[in-house]
Amino acid sequence: MPVGVVLKRSPGVTRWARWAWKAVSVLPQAGPADWRVLREEDGCVLYHAATPELELHAADAEAYMHGLAARVPSVYALLRATGTPGRPFDVVLITASPYEAQDYADTAEDVVEKIPMPPSLRDWVARFAEAHHGGEAFRKRTRDEVDIDRAEDGVGDPRISQMRDVYRSPRQIRKERQQ
Repeated sequence: MPVGVVLKRSPGVTRWARWAWKAVSVLPQAGPADWRVLREEDGCVLYHAATPELELHAADAEAYMHGLAARVPSVYALLRATGTPGRPFDVVLITASPYEAQDYADTAEDVVEKIPMPPSLRDWVARFAEAHHGGEAFRKRTRDEVDIDRAEDGVGDPRISQMRDVYRSPRQIRKERQQ
């Protein structure tokens, strides 16, 4: 599904950062955009920065269920800095998987923004996740057929008296003392 990413530019709060950027919303089924201005007010500007495709994969259904169970279900936009003043970020990816977003956030090379899902997008992701989430059936683990009562003397040769052999069992040492 094509999903438009809306970025907000507001004046920076320090002298070192002229502008503060934040992803504030998404537009499901949006048309193509290239940093189109949506609204300007009080020094803040909302841009429809890009419209990447939100792809859902059956293997990630568990991750989608986890994301939908959050207090605020969200999508995650991956933004890569460009260094250009007019368009400081490229929207590289949008995902509904919190696990995939965490993987990208761990690298610290890109900016991962958490954006609340609108109801229509949340319903679409929920239908997909429920259709593909199989859930693993419980399967009890069985033990190996190993004889744990088997007497094993150790590595050393039992015909040679070795009172300090660390591989010999204490039971065997006691038997030899009693003889």
